Amino acid sequence: MKAVVQNSYGGPEALRLADLPVPTPGRGEMRLRVLACAVNLSDWEYLTGSPFYARMVGGLFRPKRLVLGSDIVGIVEELGPGVSGFEIGARVMGDLVMTRGGFSEYACVAANHMVAVPEALSDEIAACLPQAGGIAVAGTEGLGPHDRLLINGAGGGSGTMALQLAKAAGAHVTAVDNAGKMDWLRSLGADAVIDYHTQDFTRIGQRWTRILDMVATRGPGAIARALAPNGRYQAVGGNVSTLLGLLFGGTLWRLRGKSIGMLMVPSGAALTAQVAQMAVEGRIAPHLEAVLPLRDTPEALRRTGQGEVKGKLVIRPDL
Repeated sequence: MKAVVQNSYGGPEALRLADLPVPTPGRGEMRLRVLACAVNLSDWEYLTGSPFYARMVGGLFRPKRLVLGSDIVGIVEELGPGVSGFEIGARVMGDLVMTRGGFSEYACVAANHMVAVPEALSDEIAACLPQAGGIAVAGTEGLGPHDRLLINGAGGGSGTMALQLAKAAGAHVTAVDNAGKMDWLRSLGADAVIDYHTQDFTRIGQRWTRILDMVATRGPGAIARALAPNGRYQAVGGNVSTLLGLLFGGTLWRLRGKSIGMLMVPSGAALTAQVAQMAVEGRIAPHLEAVLPLRDTPEALRRTGQGEVKGKLVIRPDL
């Protein structure tokens, strides 16, 4: 089978298209013929080995797993021992962020992480949903018309879906991203936009009741300046030193009525099923920039890692 393989940490140059044996599912697994796999920022982190927590999960000195790609949609071809509740030929989807393997023609996945794809969803749209949609749902929980939300990194997969959910809840939304996405984000419903190259949102004198930060780069003192009284800041990712600073330094600010910490996403089959149903109902809609063949995976990862993509890119192995 064809697969995009990573033997070391690095940039896109660390990837190559290779022939691998078709895998055999182990206990609790099933083998899928991969139909589509979305490209996530987490894939870029596992590729580069940065932030350091990517190495803590993926291998300290070299990658434990050869193939990236976690938001997988595929057809069930073989069931491993102990698997029930699925039939051969079923179309399924799931977030396999801990094991990956989606940038390939076939992948063995944990059955308990998978759910049936609703008939109303295409392969490509379904692939955009598990990880990014889960972050968007968790990051906008409890928002209402009284809220002013800032999304830092609003133009990616999670950010655009969080923007949709926030506007549906009646919140005022400020979208932060690069200059090339400003007009596009306004067209998606952002009430205000900030180009992070020219303005630091923590230094412009405005305050928000909620801040959802896709890649944290600031310490708790800077974040506190941008939070309204009783406001809440949640970081999705960032380098380890920044995240530790937010966790420990945020304790002081919590005593002052400002919540600063990490977004904890309850990933798994239940959340994937919830997001898929929301997509069927039209409550959430991924913005799919392009569907690409396996050979374009390195460039797709580069563009995602550099924040160039408007919404999501999806790899389709049969192209």
